[in-house]
Amino acid sequence: MIVVTTPTGQIGGQVLKRLVAEDAPIRVVVRDAARLPVALRERVEVVEGSHGDPEVAAKAFDGARAVFWLTPPDPRAPSLESAYLDFTRPACEALRVQRVERVVGISALGRGTPLADNAGHVTASLAMDDLIGSTGVNYRALTMPSFMDNVLRQAELIKTQGTFTSPIRGDRRMPACAVRDIASVAADLLLDESWSGVGEVPVLGPEDISFDEMAQIMTEVLGRPVRFQQVPGEAFKERMTRFGASEAMAQGLLDMALAKDAGLDNAVARTPQTSTPTSFRQWCQDTLLPAVTGRSAEGADS
Repeated sequence: MIVVTTPTGQIGGQVLKRLVAEDAPIRVVVRDAARLPVALRERVEVVEGSHGDPEVAAKAFDGARAVFWLTPPDPRAPSLESAYLDFTRPACEALRVQRVERVVGISALGRGTPLADNAGHVTASLAMDDLIGSTGVNYRALTMPSFMDNVLRQAELIKTQGTFTSPIRGDRRMPACAVRDIASVAADLLLDESWSGVGEVPVLGPEDISFDEMAQIMTEVLGRPVRFQQVPGEAFKERMTRFGASEAMAQGLLDMALAKDAGLDNAVARTPQTSTPTSFRQWCQDTLLPAVTGRSAEGADS
């Protein structure tokens, strides 16, 4: 039995679809089962509730061989420790009691670098990995840079103003990965019973790319001008709080961005093992173009 958390989320949803395609026995933990597509609901066991709840985690992990773990975003959490560590502690107890063999978790790049000591959400993610690893479970933390799919949060701004923004400077070249590739790596590990111990699996995408370069690619794929605009850190943080983030979580996002701007994501070398196939151009053609214009790449070429 493989347990999938966040099965209606960006990553968890794609992990679930891949496991269903492989005909794996699956149990999902979801707050509202009605959010699952009917076809998937009929294919999996469902445990309703939050996977941060002790009773829910205990029920979900009973008899499980492997768990896909993702801490859901909680922009209103009072602290990073609450959002990551407090949320994860009940699951760690359930992992021990239920003797789960393997966990594959979603984390971040940065371990072993000084920048990771004050990198907001990254620092909290690495502490979460340590907490899970301390249970004795075999654990693989998928360590990622920023997701290409995060650009979708600014799809309306791109559509209406031809702009996207970040506190990170435009010429900083960094790895970037597509969510679909993260899900593929996670599913492969969940299906593989040969690995053991605690370790990290970097997921770096195929290339380092800057926001300025992204803007040029968006311009070409969308057929309209797109430019990148760096925003001051305090303005970025103020925008996050205006949209409902707590002071601590907004500061965590800013600290993470500043660490990435200083080179946090560039510490791991890209190798055939750490590279994933989807380029930013391909992602724009497959995902951003329909989101912004309502057209597919085929329709745009016709």
